[in-house]
Amino acid sequence: MPDETPTTYSDLKAVFINCTLKKSPEQSHTQGLIDKSAALMRAQGVTVDNVRFIDHDIATGIYPDMREHGWATDGWFDEVWPIVVAADILVIGGPIWLGDNSSVTRQLIERLYAMSGLFNEKGQYTFYGKTAGALLTGNEDGVKHAAMSILYSLQHIGYTIPPAADAGWIGEVGPGPSYLDSGSGGPENDFTNRNTTFMTWNLLHLARMLKDAGGIPAYGNIQQAWDDGKRSGFEANPEYR
Repeated sequence: MPDETPTTYSDLKAVFINCTLKKSPEQSHTQGLIDKSAALMRAQGVTVDNVRFIDHDIATGIYPDMREHGWATDGWFDEVWPIVVAADILVIGGPIWLGDNSSVTRQLIERLYAMSGLFNEKGQYTFYGKTAGALLTGNEDGVKHAAMSILYSLQHIGYTIPPAADAGWIGEVGPGPSYLDSGSGGPENDFTNRNTTFMTWNLLHLARMLKDAGGIPAYGNIQQAWDDGKRSGFEANPEYR
């Protein structure tokens, strides 16, 4: 069994976006879990950025710059988007409320969706060649449901999702201590720590593979080529076989 890091990751960039409802400097339990994954990446030489989404004046909407659609301000396009588009790895972290993602998480997903019509240097959708994962915290239930929603959304707009791309901690079912509360057992939980470690390494491995391969091959997935009539082997009306 391998017991050494198989390659280097120092040319990779990652961004963790915390979708807590709490503004800085209020304590975020989600940030406590994010910090574990981020520390593991930094230990491998990865450049890591942390963004607390609610600290930015983000407009609501599904256009790249909502200032062009009636909003006086929008921190997304100038403040957050440049960090996201520069990263090879995106990890969305957030709390669970009523068994689902926070409103801030959904707002982030909508703003990412707003950018999904942009293109990379190959002419593919802009998130092709990037990988993503999810981290969740709460004190009732909903980790798998919330992760499912996040990861589906991210793959739909072009991110590549590795195996075991999510981790979370919820403690006992029902009201109780949150992740960083004294005596919660969250930071020491072996299941959460294992899943967080697996997620982090799988993100690193896949990001390394994608970068070394030059991203996703640019055949059969170029919108302009489709619009120009190139069908990449697709038959609109194949004869009956």
